[in-house]
Amino acid sequence: MVRVLLAPSLAGFQAKWKPLRRREHNQQRSISAHSGSVETEFAPAPCRSALLAVAVAGVMALAPFCGPLRAQEADTNGQRQWAAVAPGRVEAVSREIRIASPTVGRIAEVLVKPNDKVFAGEVLIRLDDDEQKARLAIAEAQAAARKRVRDDRAAPRRSGPRRRAEDALADAERAFADARAALDKAAAERRSGGNSEDDLTAARAEFDRARERLDERRAKLRSIKADSGTPLPNRAEGELAAARGELALAEVIVEKTRIRAPIDGTVLQVQAKPGEMVTPSPDQPVLLMADISALRVRAELDERDIGQVRVGQGVVVRANAFRGREFEGKVTSIAQLVGSGGSNLRGPRKLTDVDVVEVVIDLADPGPLTVGMQVDVYFRRDAP
Repeated sequence: MVRVLLAPSLAGFQAKWKPLRRREHNQQRSISAHSGSVETEFAPAPCRSALLAVAVAGVMALAPFCGPLRAQEADTNGQRQWAAVAPGRVEAVSREIRIASPTVGRIAEVLVKPNDKVFAGEVLIRLDDDEQKARLAIAEAQAAARKRVRDDRAAPRRSGPRRRAEDALADAERAFADARAALDKAAAERRSGGNSEDDLTAARAEFDRARERLDERRAKLRSIKADSGTPLPNRAEGELAAARGELALAEVIVEKTRIRAPIDGTVLQVQAKPGEMVTPSPDQPVLLMADISALRVRAELDERDIGQVRVGQGVVVRANAFRGREFEGKVTSIAQLVGSGGSNLRGPRKLTDVDVVEVVIDLADPGPLTVGMQVDVYFRRDAP
């Protein structure tokens, strides 16, 4: 946060340097300062007044753009006074979500573009999956072979309920994978205009039912295994369980080639193109998204003004992009940690910056404000 010290008046400058105007045009003088000695060459007397006038005018012109930081530096609208003032940025209610690839791979298809609305679980980017699908096919074949071996052998006494529960769980897992694949296809076709919103709704409903059945089968198998009277699996049953585990692992590896939306929201930026290689690095996101159904402001309040701000306090938000407009809001949270500022401010941190507290403001009506926009937050003074 930068504090602006306005320059003295032009008359003050002229009075200060009046003795110097009697010197010759090329006279030089060393001026001693706290930080050392500075050699300054002065222009001819007629020019110095003009230069000083330009300097004063420049400082006065820059002052309004340096953002007020405290209440006594804030502007006044009639008799309106502010308890505190702080700079901030507009953000989505979910904040910005940086999505990276979960595995190393080559991008095969980018299914979304900026400003697209997406639902939680929707595929955004698909990586090449030929190798992963081949391994999945091998695992499926091995699991099927192990099941035939198990069925050809006599079941141990009292193991029937466990066998049936294990088979039912395997069927539910397969049905869940099929329902997810059908949902992915319906979402892609709807985005390309190949089917209607009703088709997508039906696919999502079937996916939800498949997930519920899967949870039920898992719970039932756990209860059977927890029964002390359930016998341990024999060798054939153990080999089948291992093969099914390998199958589940292969399905997980295939799933890692699908980059999905973590929440319902809007795509803000796409930083990926088909053919590019991606790695699971948080510093290299392939996509940015957020839930922009509601916006708020995250401000950095000077620690000296903490006593002037409380939760529920009314604020006015102003943005340089919309001069003359004010956006109402209320303080919803005040951080319990004082730290160095700079995360939400204009430009890099400077030596004159002060410690701040993060304050979150919910906007009643954000209007044309957008995510990432720089704003100034004016905290209303409580009525006497």
